[in-house]
Amino acid sequence: MKMDLLRTSFMSLGFSNVETFIARGNVVFESPAKSAQTLEKKIESHLQKSLGDDVRTFIRSSVEKAVIAQYRPCATSELDAAGNSLYIAVLPAPPRGEAKDTLMAFRTKDDDFHVNGHELCWLYRTKMTESAFTGAILENLLGMPATMRNATTVRKLSAKYPV
Repeated sequence: MKMDLLRTSFMSLGFSNVETFIARGNVVFESPAKSAQTLEKKIESHLQKSLGDDVRTFIRSSVEKAVIAQYRPCATSELDAAGNSLYIAVLPAPPRGEAKDTLMAFRTKDDDFHVNGHELCWLYRTKMTESAFTGAILENLLGMPATMRNATTVRKLSAKYPV
């Protein structure tokens, strides 16, 4: 979906100060609604009607974005090492029990995972295309949808729209 169409779609829902950030479906907006779950359902329903496709949405407040952006699942030297990348999977709920254990069984020398509340940090020490792990595998293992963002994008988003 083009970002200008996505922005217009959010404005038609009555949200204010709507902006898109980087062409990955990141939308920043203001709403008087207090329930993220209610907003997610409202947005999903609207996008399904206008696009004809199911689109999962994940809402995080400015405070939540800042916490996610500041979280470091491992040493800075590990995060900054050449070839290493950190991705953050935003989830609808914290992974629990058997699903979390199964995910952790996928840890390898190239792929490492850290759960932080409703987010999962995936540190990979190789090119993403060379990893045996994928976002689709993540969703299947956890039994829930996820959306993946590079940690750099999350930090930029948090910095541009501070608390």
